[in-house]
Amino acid sequence: MRFSRSSGILLHLTSLPGGHGIGDMGEVAYRFVDFLQRSGQSIWQVLPLGPTAFGDSPYSSYSAFAGNPLLIGLTALAEEGLLSQDDLGAIHYEVSDKVDFETVKKQKSELLKKAFAGFQTHSRSAAYDEFCQQNEWWLTDFARFTAFAKHFGHSDWSQWEEQVSRRDEAALQTWDATLAGEMDYAKFLQFVFYAQWKQLRAYANERGVKIFGDMPIFVGYDSADVWANQELFFLDEHGKQTVVAGVPPDYFSETGQRWGNPLYNWNTIADTNYAWWTNRFRHAFENFDLMRIDHFRGFEAYWEVQADCPTAIDGQWQAGPGAAPFLAAQAELGKLPIVAEDLGLITDKVHELRDELNFPGMRVFQFGFDTEHDPYHRPEAYPDHSVAYTGTHDNETIVGWFNQRKATRSEEGQHDDLLLDPVVSPESTSPHLDIIRSVFESSAEIAIVPMQDLLGLDNQSRMNTPGEASGNWGWRCRPEHLCDAVSAELVAITEESNRRATTAAAV
Repeated sequence: MRFSRSSGILLHLTSLPGGHGIGDMGEVAYRFVDFLQRSGQSIWQVLPLGPTAFGDSPYSSYSAFAGNPLLIGLTALAEEGLLSQDDLGAIHYEVSDKVDFETVKKQKSELLKKAFAGFQTHSRSAAYDEFCQQNEWWLTDFARFTAFAKHFGHSDWSQWEEQVSRRDEAALQTWDATLAGEMDYAKFLQFVFYAQWKQLRAYANERGVKIFGDMPIFVGYDSADVWANQELFFLDEHGKQTVVAGVPPDYFSETGQRWGNPLYNWNTIADTNYAWWTNRFRHAFENFDLMRIDHFRGFEAYWEVQADCPTAIDGQWQAGPGAAPFLAAQAELGKLPIVAEDLGLITDKVHELRDELNFPGMRVFQFGFDTEHDPYHRPEAYPDHSVAYTGTHDNETIVGWFNQRKATRSEEGQHDDLLLDPVVSPESTSPHLDIIRSVFESSAEIAIVPMQDLLGLDNQSRMNTPGEASGNWGWRCRPEHLCDAVSAELVAITEESNRRATTAAAV
């Protein structure tokens, strides 16, 4: 699928200012859409929106279909009469550039439970019943999973009561009655999340802004997805993983990355005509306008690591399903507006698969200046059917990268930067804007800039450092960052590069 020439900003919802200790789908999300519109942008890219598990990472979720309750806007619940202004005023948090996830979880969950109590008493509606009915195919097992995790005190479903772990139907029916309250609460949170999300997305679309989502290829082991679909994964007779996902040594790690996600049993999935994946794509495009598939190369071949190995360095490549899951989905859903994340150790076969499906790949400015003999990630080499970035959520900020490069070359006695000087002259006072301009002026159909790069922030504002288990994902934008001066800089670059568009519609 091809896209019109356009541009946008990468900013996760948790990074929005305002809210109650964390960015959410409240008023400031709407004001950010307004900022995008007046800045000439037609795309808002976010990270995955699922409920986070390990390390507060949006790429570690216990559901491929559920939304993160921490993103629910509390003010809207007060406007609906489910909370009071006194309730909102009782939340205490420090205004900070970082999210204090533990404090937010504690305080927000207390108010969400209070809102649920009011909902049960006064506000249960036909819309809620309709939502539960339409989403029953994933919602019931998700609600069960969250209720069981609380009841048993942990989310390792293989250690739950055996009848529950093995999903004995009679046992599940009995437990449904026992845990009905917890299950109803889980469903309520999803009802509210998706009601708020659909309203926010509609507001964005009405203003010419498309929402660009992100789908991790793998799901978490401690997830409703694996518990409810054990036959689709490589597990032993006790439900334990035999092999796990990862990547070999690459840009980010000399020993590779042992992600630990369960690996799909693609032969079994093929026997169902990839039904689980078609459902996943259907759900995604009911909620997003276009979608990045994280670790796309795993569909061509994936890195298999034995479950008892502490690192990923001794893994091996296994053949993936190729185009089959996408073709099965397209047969039911039509063309898929997908962007393939094809970074890392990429082979010709991965490029061939991406091109067979007509998905644009990614180009990242920061990867283009390690050697003069490889211009692949330099703006002058970007093909039109691609999505170009100054950096991703896994990179240094562009200012952090630039400063580090400059310092390293100075230590090595190199005073000229023949590769980078044509983009950023030695006299430049705004290297981040020079780099953004070069990416926007490239031939790539879509150009995306992380908010930190637009603001010219250093590595103190980095979103994630791969391989580090803590201290990530917490960066927040400040209200004053969404100002007319920043907007004017961006709209000028956007107009100069002929990217100012009313939509990012596929063509």
